[in-house]
Amino acid sequence: MQSWTDHLDKPIVLVGLMGVGKSTVGRRLAKRLGLPFVDSDSAIEDAAGFSAAEVYEKFGEEDFRDGERRLVARLVDGKVGVIATGGGAFIDSRTRELLNARAITVWLDASVDVLNERTGRRDTRPLLRNADPRGTLEKLADERRPSYAEAHIHILSGGGGHYEVVERIIVALERHLAA
Repeated sequence: MQSWTDHLDKPIVLVGLMGVGKSTVGRRLAKRLGLPFVDSDSAIEDAAGFSAAEVYEKFGEEDFRDGERRLVARLVDGKVGVIATGGGAFIDSRTRELLNARAITVWLDASVDVLNERTGRRDTRPLLRNADPRGTLEKLADERRPSYAEAHIHILSGGGGHYEVVERIIVALERHLAA
């Protein structure tokens, strides 16, 4: 019997705010589907020799997003797999257009409370290094929601375990591919 994954001819790209679980869920989704996984922030680190946060701080947001867009274009060039993007990648209109054309985009969404708790565990997020990280997350969520809403699939995360999120993504992908 053929599986719906046999008809998968594009990569699956996870988008959403920092802390929503794109990397963790992406790894588990890829394993579950038997597909390769790439984290775009890790790929940036491999290419630049610095962490994505260091590249962002060193070169600024505009240069970072330009490099990120070029990298993402290479990642979605014909290979089927699962890709986790940085939180701001999908906000760039050119990157969003490219991803929606060459991939199945999945917006992982969670409440600001969940994001704040998760991102507060480590100080690796340049945008949150300020006196009000929760306020920053609220502002980013409000600003980015319209862009994220352009993803093909919308999945709520944060209420249960990563396994449950992976299962919800699989159900949504089956529906998306059947449409």
